[in-house]
Amino acid sequence: MDKINALVAAARFDICGCGGGSMSQSPLGLVYNAALPGGGCMPLLKVLLTNFCINDCAYCVNQIGRDIPRCSFQAEELAKLFMEMRAKNLVKGLFLSSGIGTDPSRTMENMIKVVEILRRRYKFLGYIHLKILPGARFDCVEAACRLASRVSVNIEAPTAYHLSKLSRKKDLLHGILERMEWVRQITSKDNTLVPSGQTTQFVVGAAGETDLDILCAAGGLYRDMGLKRIYFSAFRPISDSVLEGLGPAPPMREHRLYQADWLLRVYSFSPDEVRLALDESGSLSPGRDPKETIARKEPWLFPIDLNMAAYEDLIRVPGIGPVSAKRIIETRRENSISSLGQLKKMRVATNKALPYIWFRGMTNDEKQASFMPLGDEDKDRTVPALVGVGR
Repeated sequence: MDKINALVAAARFDICGCGGGSMSQSPLGLVYNAALPGGGCMPLLKVLLTNFCINDCAYCVNQIGRDIPRCSFQAEELAKLFMEMRAKNLVKGLFLSSGIGTDPSRTMENMIKVVEILRRRYKFLGYIHLKILPGARFDCVEAACRLASRVSVNIEAPTAYHLSKLSRKKDLLHGILERMEWVRQITSKDNTLVPSGQTTQFVVGAAGETDLDILCAAGGLYRDMGLKRIYFSAFRPISDSVLEGLGPAPPMREHRLYQADWLLRVYSFSPDEVRLALDESGSLSPGRDPKETIARKEPWLFPIDLNMAAYEDLIRVPGIGPVSAKRIIETRRENSISSLGQLKKMRVATNKALPYIWFRGMTNDEKQASFMPLGDEDKDRTVPALVGVGR
């Protein structure tokens, strides 16, 4: 019980693959209720194999040199615990990460052994997210890809310069990006492997990086590594660490990065379009959704005719997402869009959308709301370029 509570608590800072979830208490320790893309959640045992670690990552509770209780699971022990929790219907899947005990490959071998026991002895065919440790050998990465539903290597910082401010031991190019590339190569040869894809995580606000730095790196990772998803974790200072005096990153900054990432990943906005959401300092506005910032900087595109606009134009309207855009297209095949009431039934956020849309039958008040002059903060269109991942 001491081990499970300590190692589950130590794993809570790694959100990669579990964004938007929550913790709950069970008779056998804490359970992570991971949010699913289509709604609902999946209860996971989210745990570290060990919280011993030789790395000095300044953002991490398990960094070397901190005076905290250390413990480890044996592979058999953790596999048995997971199956007991599953038999009690407390969990449906496993998120397994670890500190680096002696060296990355040796620790990964023990993590892989846990998953091998689950897959082969216990015949567990459900969801397993397996963390790939920076610096692990190719054969460890290959084994992880053959066993896990999802894998991830946490990049943490957007460039080698920023990572050097967080750790003297981690190597962005050879320790992290090379492992991501190995996963890409392995899964491209056999598309049945890692069905839930590869993900990564950035720690936001720990290294003095800008939103531009992070989005540059994110765009390059999606393009070059074929990542399924990128997660963002707002920095929180840890006591007895070199960054304990640094203030925490605002939660809204993390939220805005998720919104910008959504535009790249789901809405298929180009990097040039997303860069319009950044100010001269390379920051996203904390007070405005990036999608609305972009729309306000492209007034010549609006208002759009809801009864004529293509899907690609509809999803660029603030308040209209992929689902509501499809509903608009389906509805207008039989009936024209002629009222805000119709849009509300389609779950369009009409208060956000009104300045950017037009349809026949709009009232004078609605037409007046559609005229939206630029504010002073929108007139400067000098924006930084979004380029590839920094190495």
